[in-house]
Amino acid sequence: MESLLSHSFDHLSSNDPGKIRKGLKQLEGLLAQICLSRSGSDAISTADKRRSIATSRAQDLAPKELVHLKDDAAFREFFKLQEGFQWNVVLRLIGCLEKLLGRSSNGQNDLLIVSTLDLLHGVLLIHPPSRSLFSREIYMNLLLDLLDPTLCPAIHSSTLLCLVSALISSPTNVRLFEALDGLLCVTSLSKSRSATREVKMKSVEFLYFYLMPETPDQVKCMNGSARTAWGSSAGWATSSSREVEATKAIEEKQDLLGRYLSNVQDLVEDLRESMPFGAAF
Repeated sequence: MESLLSHSFDHLSSNDPGKIRKGLKQLEGLLAQICLSRSGSDAISTADKRRSIATSRAQDLAPKELVHLKDDAAFREFFKLQEGFQWNVVLRLIGCLEKLLGRSSNGQNDLLIVSTLDLLHGVLLIHPPSRSLFSREIYMNLLLDLLDPTLCPAIHSSTLLCLVSALISSPTNVRLFEALDGLLCVTSLSKSRSATREVKMKSVEFLYFYLMPETPDQVKCMNGSARTAWGSSAGWATSSSREVEATKAIEEKQDLLGRYLSNVQDLVEDLRESMPFGAAF
C-alpha cells in the first residue's frame, strides 16, 4: 500500500495535468478497492483482472457496510498510515488543490479540481481525524476560495460537499468557518445570479446542515460512535473534549446566519418538519 501511495503522491506533485490525473485515479482505485466489494460472486474473471479497479463498471461494485469495513485488514492498514504525515492523503490532496487553484481556469484544470475535491470529500469521511487539518485557517480558507463565484458550478457543488465532510462532528472547524466569513461565502453564492439551480440547492442543503444542533451530548455520542467504528486513534480523547467545548446553541447559529439571510426561521421550521437528517430537533 505504501508503494501505491508513493506513486500516486509523486504524480500529484507533478505540474503535468496528465500525471496529476493519473495520481488521482490511483488514489481512487485504492479507495475503491478498500471501500467497495464485488456484488454477486467473489470470483473475478480474467477480463476483470486486466481492468484497473478504478475503471471497473460501477454496477459491478457495491459499498462495504461500515460495520464490516472497520474489520477489513486493508482498511485498517490504510487508516493507520493516515495517522502519519508521510502517508496522509488529505494533506496531499490539499497541496494538489493549492497548486490547481493557482492556475488559470480552463476545462481541464476545472475537472482536476472537481476530481480532487471529490476524493477529499471521501477521505474525510473514512478518516475522521484528518478533519482536524481544517481547524487551520490556511486550509479552511482554501475551501472558501473555491466558492468564488467566478469558478465553475461543478467546483462549487463539490466544494460544498467537501465542506460538510470537513465540518461534520467538528464544532471547532465550524467556529473557524464562521470566523472566516464562511456563511457570507455560502449565502453570497446562493444569491448570485450566475449560480445554477444545482448550486443553489447545494447551498441550501449546506445551510440545513449548518443549522443542525451541536449539543455536547450529541458531539460526545458521534465521537464515541466514530471511535467504535474506526478504532482507537491518537488524540481522540483530547479532540472530543475540545469539540464539546466549542459547541454553539442553534439560536446562536440562527443569529449569525440571520446577518446574511432573511428567511432563517423558515429554514429552521422546514428542518423541523422534513427532518432531512433525522429527528435531531
